[in-house]
Amino acid sequence: MDRRSDIQEFLTSRRARLTPEQVGLPAFGDRRRVNGLRREEVALLAGVSVDYYARLERGHLAGASDAVLEAVARALRLDEAEYQHLLDLARASHEPAAARRPARPQRSELRPAVTSILAGLTGIPAYVRTETMDILAANPLCQALYGGALDNDKLPLNLARFLFLDPRARDVYLEWESVADDLAAALRTQAGRDPRNRALSDLVGELSTRSDDFVTRWATQNVRLHRTTRKLLHNRAVGDIELTGNALELPADGLVLIAYTAAPGSPAEDQLHLLATWAATSVNSRESPAE
Repeated sequence: MDRRSDIQEFLTSRRARLTPEQVGLPAFGDRRRVNGLRREEVALLAGVSVDYYARLERGHLAGASDAVLEAVARALRLDEAEYQHLLDLARASHEPAAARRPARPQRSELRPAVTSILAGLTGIPAYVRTETMDILAANPLCQALYGGALDNDKLPLNLARFLFLDPRARDVYLEWESVADDLAAALRTQAGRDPRNRALSDLVGELSTRSDDFVTRWATQNVRLHRTTRKLLHNRAVGDIELTGNALELPADGLVLIAYTAAPGSPAEDQLHLLATWAATSVNSRESPAE
């Protein structure tokens, strides 16, 4: 991935979404050659020279102090995820290519402790994935929720490939557009955090050549911290179900555990109980000897 190009496109896209009125500057009529703020307006808001800000926007973040980056973030009204992404891009710019550490290898097997945690979530659908969205394991209730897509013989399954390249994903995710926006933004965030991850670069390259939907979203430069989000899923056994996806990081393993919860007393809670019963019945029927 081209660091300077990433920096330029990110800062330019954040500048383009703001208007002078939003940041308290005079518009001086409607004859503006650029969308959003001009470079000199961002420089004014950040308290730096126009030449210096232009250099930053051309991708030269190396040497920029934390105070300058914070001032630029305030000027562009970056949210928490965007500000962290800017810091990640700056950190990568500070490191000479020869000094950058190789990406940490992805785990292909789970530690027994992680497997035990996953199995212990009997009433909560959950799966464990890598930072590049490879789902390595899912508990039985999650396998039932995803209608077989996460069965053991289908894993590992890359969630990004499933979402953008497999037509079945649109049947699972009823709000596919929103899920696709979030996933592309999460990948962009990870790319800024781990620029030398070859698996991630290969994944982005593959999706960029095979999915116009991904290309459109990747070009927005949006980033997102994947913590918690509402998901509306369809399941053939219990119908449409609204759950909250919670991301729990496992730093020692470089993995993330995703657990779906239902609001207490909600229809979704009853649906999960029904799904658990249905899944157990299905397993028992498969394991019973034929008479």
